Amino acid sequence: MPDPILNKEWNGHVGPVVASHNEFDVIECKICGFKHSIPIPTEDELEKVYQQDYYTQEKPLYIERNQEDLEWWNMVYTHRYEIIENHLPDKQRSMLDIGSGPGFFLLNGKKRGWKVKGIEPSDQAAEHCRELGLDIENIFFSEQTAVGLERFDAVNMGEVLEHIPDPASLLKLVHHQLNDNGMLCIIVPNDFNPFQIVLRDHLGFKPWWVAPPHHINYFDFDSLGKLVERCGFEVVHKESTFPIDMFLLMGDNYIGNDEQGRVCHTKRMNFEKAMNQSGSGKVLGNLYSALAQHAVGREVVMFASKK
Repeated sequence: MPDPILNKEWNGHVGPVVASHNEFDVIECKICGFKHSIPIPTEDELEKVYQQDYYTQEKPLYIERNQEDLEWWNMVYTHRYEIIENHLPDKQRSMLDIGSGPGFFLLNGKKRGWKVKGIEPSDQAAEHCRELGLDIENIFFSEQTAVGLERFDAVNMGEVLEHIPDPASLLKLVHHQLNDNGMLCIIVPNDFNPFQIVLRDHLGFKPWWVAPPHHINYFDFDSLGKLVERCGFEVVHKESTFPIDMFLLMGDNYIGNDEQGRVCHTKRMNFEKAMNQSGSGKVLGNLYSALAQHAVGREVVMFASKK
């Protein structure tokens, strides 16, 4: 582990180095208020990666796996729509999904009666969305492209902010794109979480979650909440997702082992489906809300209202 006392500076960003990988350092930036890699890739450098290479090189099985797990994903998405709907008037049902991936989140909302639109830079994923009959723009969400969009009652960003060179600017742009009192749902990896720290410092695991340049930013519940509020939102609900790092603590090492990873993920899905199908979905939700209070869980799931 790098010496956390050593401060490093890059282009006005400064903070102690908490990890290093692929010629990048990750600092706990005193300027931004969250951990991020340095140097920060430019938008031009990232554009080719996400437009053409991401689903063919980084995640070649992503769309296929989403289809295989669709029953579980629809359960997850339904829960998130229900939370958003609980914070909106009945007639406010328009959704913009930034980074819509294969489109199954939007398809779930469309079937619920929402008016949905997606923004997806990946050519492959955007094409899959269109095959599902969804309204998709194959672009990056930016000041230039946002001009042609209407305003929405809700915006979803699942696994997006960790990839963005300037998350604060993106959130401010999303704030402008929302109708008054609109809702924002963000999902990001919960990195450097307590289970990961035990695995790294006590069991000798390398910090596998550190993956620049694809993952630029490394959030936790506290740092994401503060960033969201600085950008004009009020956090109204937060929960974690299943703490899958727990399998590593119990001896099931899925790092770099796709077959073992699928076994662990299937156990997670079986657990959550059993809870929901038995009528204990509220217990599951309360559990993940409680885990969020202790910063435990593989992902941060945060819902915020536009101030």
